[in-house]
Amino acid sequence: MPRLRHFIDLEEFTPEEVLQLLELAGEMEARVRYEKATQGGSPITPLLPYRVMASLFWEPSTRTRLSFETAMIRLGGSVVGFAEASTSSVAKGESLADTIRMCAHYADCIVMRHPKDGAAYLAGKFSTVPVLNGGDGGHLHPSQTLLDLYTIYKEFGTLAGLKVALCGDLLYGRTTHSLAVALAAFGSQCVAISPAELELPPHVLHHLHSRYGGTVEQRRELDGGLDDVHVLYMTRIQRERFEDPEVFERVAHVYRLDRRIMDGAPAEMIVMHPLPRLDEIAVEVDADPRVRYFEQAFNGVPARMALLLVLMGHSHLFGQRGSNWRVPSVFEGTCSNRRCITHFDDNAAPEFYEFEPGKLACRYCDRVRDQLTLY
Repeated sequence: MPRLRHFIDLEEFTPEEVLQLLELAGEMEARVRYEKATQGGSPITPLLPYRVMASLFWEPSTRTRLSFETAMIRLGGSVVGFAEASTSSVAKGESLADTIRMCAHYADCIVMRHPKDGAAYLAGKFSTVPVLNGGDGGHLHPSQTLLDLYTIYKEFGTLAGLKVALCGDLLYGRTTHSLAVALAAFGSQCVAISPAELELPPHVLHHLHSRYGGTVEQRRELDGGLDDVHVLYMTRIQRERFEDPEVFERVAHVYRLDRRIMDGAPAEMIVMHPLPRLDEIAVEVDADPRVRYFEQAFNGVPARMALLLVLMGHSHLFGQRGSNWRVPSVFEGTCSNRRCITHFDDNAAPEFYEFEPGKLACRYCDRVRDQLTLY
């Protein structure tokens, strides 16, 4: 029987497997467009008939939840779950581990979003079916990264040799953490445009450099800093994750992409955004032919269709490798990340893996610490 495989992090797959996933997503997109044109959107031949996906969202979501649910339905499956934890037994105090245990009996896979960093890894420890990470706190958002890569791949035909500017909240913006590492894995470069208070976390920078030799160029200004950029990836400032409201007010409106900035940007550059947007992109920019954020959101359906097919054993392209380099070796100590699930759930026993000689990282949230400062 094949080993259970989760999708907690995009690094569950090799770069070669990711490219195969993108090709499969292209097949799914063609299928969806044909079915919408000829069948009214109903599947021609269901690929996952009678399969059930549990959609468990402890945090609000529009695109991630609905695109996953749409993907499952277009594959011929069905969906159960909750869009608000307050409508489930979580409101009665049920632990994440017990919720996952129960739902694994009802469904063939679980898609989840949770406000605490590392919650998806904890869920995977207690699930008997594949767990797909729909976002865990400010940590990672790997399925968003998959559709981001698909959008870039469709545009440029490659993921190598590109320069991608990430702009906005790079500290709490989990989509940028996953994307920065993925781009480094494919040999592309990141430009990080942010205030000093919202730079990419040190553990992300450390990760992409130590594992893939990637580098990040830090910039402060959006205006005039796009001459050599292929992709501008805008993000909103994540108000809900700020502990100090004064810091939020100081950085809330620091970047705004408007027509004037677009006029000075390269003609071949595209603009992406994981959405929702606030005021960081002016509405006037929507009509620019370089805008891809609405298409990017649509791409979530075929990308997630491909992911569901692979994880539920319907693709011959993939083995059962999974991510095996984060093997825990230390099982005591305290994670320094106060938003890590280990501080909130008794089922999350400490686990640390050797990130590099002399440094350990939390297996749940990947926060790096010296071995001598675990306590």
